[in-house]
Amino acid sequence: MAAPSSPRRTIGTGTPGPLGDSLSAHRLSDGSPVVVRRTARRKNGLSAFEEDGQVVIAVPARLTLEDEGYWVPRMVAKLEQGRQRRRAAAARSDDALLRRSLELSEKYLGLRAVPESVRWVTNQNGRWGSATPARRTIRISHHVQGMPDWVLDYVLLHELAHLIHPNHSAAFWAELAGYGPLETAKAFLSGAAFASNRNLSGMDGDNDVDG
Repeated sequence: MAAPSSPRRTIGTGTPGPLGDSLSAHRLSDGSPVVVRRTARRKNGLSAFEEDGQVVIAVPARLTLEDEGYWVPRMVAKLEQGRQRRRAAAARSDDALLRRSLELSEKYLGLRAVPESVRWVTNQNGRWGSATPARRTIRISHHVQGMPDWVLDYVLLHELAHLIHPNHSAAFWAELAGYGPLETAKAFLSGAAFASNRNLSGMDGDNDVDG
């Protein structure tokens, strides 16, 4: 038996609010104000957008104050969710990955490893990351996306160290010794590889670097 659907809110069944711009009682999650723009030109529907650094909710002139109190928080939530998705997409971009790699190289390797490119790849199911020292390129498996930042940082740092030492020698591991969550990150990836059933070998073998 299907659950009864919630009643649909109607618009314009009471006294409308004032025309023009006004500050809503609702605020963004960071406390910033929300402007409600009520105009006679808008007959139906609501929209949320940013203008001059402020969030504006455009509403029909006939929207009641009661309905404004109902709809504005929902429109603000929708806009903030869009912001979060855009920020998440930007964080997953290749440019963001390269910037993070340079930060890690400066902090832990004295900028002795400067890659030409660092990018996400979807065709790397047998390793978390790989590097080509001759070309100074790094590839990170998309399976790392969504893992904790300190795990991603370890994967990036591991591959950066391969730009200096294309092996798993004592000198290679010495480059990573200053990274605090080193052993915890390695254990996390070992557990993830076991649980994922994707035949991910992690980075403990010698085959995680491309020739």
